[in-house]
Amino acid sequence: MKVTLMMVMTADGFIAKNSNQTSTDWTSSADKQIFIERTKEAGVIIMGLNTYKTINKPLPGRLNIILTKEPELETNIPNQLEYTNKPPQELIESLGQRGYKEVILGGGTTINSLFLQAGLINEIQITIEPLLFGGGLTLFRDLDLNLKLELLEIKDLGQNVVNLRYKVLQ
Repeated sequence: MKVTLMMVMTADGFIAKNSNQTSTDWTSSADKQIFIERTKEAGVIIMGLNTYKTINKPLPGRLNIILTKEPELETNIPNQLEYTNKPPQELIESLGQRGYKEVILGGGTTINSLFLQAGLINEIQITIEPLLFGGGLTLFRDLDLNLKLELLEIKDLGQNVVNLRYKVLQ
């Protein structure tokens, strides 16, 4: 199973101003388009509850998996929206058993960190927006890393936006 972490960030490396940010209005239409294409292609996206609340509805045309500590407090929608508290490895295995070949990991910071610590992220695809926040949430939280990446692709998305795709070297 291929796991691709797909995120958008500012030029100074932040994925959100703070954990209460409830909008993705700061991201470009070019980023939104590549996100839609890649997540539909994979067929499933995994994200945390806070990230899901910024969208506040299931993304159509793909399975939305929401990681939360208390999935029993939420309502699943068959083949569209599922809440779970499975550990990352178990979740990826169960999606593989269901026939998925790739999943997109859509954040946030805590979820990204859990999957990276478990050694499950194969690729990282990052859109860099021409903005500076000066502070905020980073891609990962409190990890002591020295992980090498191999650049696979650079795409100019226009509007001063760049998309980078890296292979994670284990």
